[in-house]
Amino acid sequence: MEPYRIKVVEPIPITTREYRERVYAAAGYNQFNLTADDVTIDLLSDSGTGALSAEQQAAGMRGDETYAGARSWFRFREVAEDLTGYQHIYPVHQGRAAERILFTALLKPGQISLSNTHFDTTRANVELVGAVARDIPCQAAKDLDSDEPFKGDIDLVALEEALSGPDDVGQVLMTITNNGGGGQPVSMANIKAASKLCRKHGVPFILDAARFAENAWLVTQREKKYQDRSPRDIAKKAFRLADGCVLSLKKDGIVHIGGMLALNDPELAKQCELLLIATEGFRTYGGLSGRDLDMCAQGLVEVTDPLYLRERAEATAYLADCAREAGVDSVRPTGVHAVYLNAARLLPHVPPSRFTGHALASELYLAGGIRCAEVGSLYLGEIDSSGELVTPAPFELVRLAIPRRVYTRSHLEYVAETLAGIAKNPEKVPGYRLTEAPAMLRPFRCRLEQVR
Repeated sequence: MEPYRIKVVEPIPITTREYRERVYAAAGYNQFNLTADDVTIDLLSDSGTGALSAEQQAAGMRGDETYAGARSWFRFREVAEDLTGYQHIYPVHQGRAAERILFTALLKPGQISLSNTHFDTTRANVELVGAVARDIPCQAAKDLDSDEPFKGDIDLVALEEALSGPDDVGQVLMTITNNGGGGQPVSMANIKAASKLCRKHGVPFILDAARFAENAWLVTQREKKYQDRSPRDIAKKAFRLADGCVLSLKKDGIVHIGGMLALNDPELAKQCELLLIATEGFRTYGGLSGRDLDMCAQGLVEVTDPLYLRERAEATAYLADCAREAGVDSVRPTGVHAVYLNAARLLPHVPPSRFTGHALASELYLAGGIRCAEVGSLYLGEIDSSGELVTPAPFELVRLAIPRRVYTRSHLEYVAETLAGIAKNPEKVPGYRLTEAPAMLRPFRCRLEQVR
């Protein structure tokens, strides 16, 4: 059961299919263009969409809004330093701000950023400074149906080859959990081995640690050596294997806004601090209010609670099991923050050129008012200037991201029932073509039309 009780409720919109067809067409068949009042169950993202605890609300009331050196800053720093062990802690308004600041200071044009998988905004921030984002996920990640426990790992052979080769590698970025790779966890053994290789070659090893607690939980469940360790102990060890981290606190900080950049290198930290002050705010608030800093600090304490993590993981697994019973496969084994549906298997009549993942995501909205995100060729494919697909994504997936402490099992059952209805007549689901295709961050800004 959920290890909490509900004290405040919010009504959700209940709409008709006719209404949804009308507003979705007006939105250019892009779910980012829908309003909150158009959506019944919102699984678009787990970022900043969670419910605050009573203790977080109370912490927010204690927020100190002093411009420099606020008490809230010292409370935040104390929690962050204890968790990560890094010497230089910088709050920012969200994770992509930390990425922009770090990559601007760390990467040079033409350098390579290696990762198990860069997420979309991470890739954009790498490319905006003129560097090249290269993904080297482990071989097990290619099999969506296998139960290999750590399919989020980086390919260590490819990593060593890249670090030993002629390319100028500016950083290695380990994303935990591997969001773009199906929400799969990274093993401690893999983090340790990657850290050793980076130190050997003198390349900075950075964690993209937005879901550090969820990764730590899955380590306790799947990596024998750590089964008797607490999630917080494992998270601390992971942070200390890296040279620094970028962290969206909107995920495993369980807050609506906030992020962090943390480093050990004092010279790199100085460069980042100057960029922070120029673009985000003074180093002790980084664009956040005092109440936000206090709520972030409390969230960083609560998120490693084993009872909370167990319930969250079980709820996500429950939705995946219900979906499979309804005839819709998902990436195995199930992670924590999301279920990744295998759209290509359900909709074989919709080719990647007609954006299979987006087709399933769209039908979930049209059939049940459920908003979610495509992780397929619309997001990862190579598109030409006319909006046609040149190189498809390796997989056509749909991400159902579960907000923290928001939806009950009844809501998840509704999602599964909607999927079951789609699975009865999948051939009726149309494909889509792009009518507007921005060159960067395409899923956020594109427009499409149906192709039947």
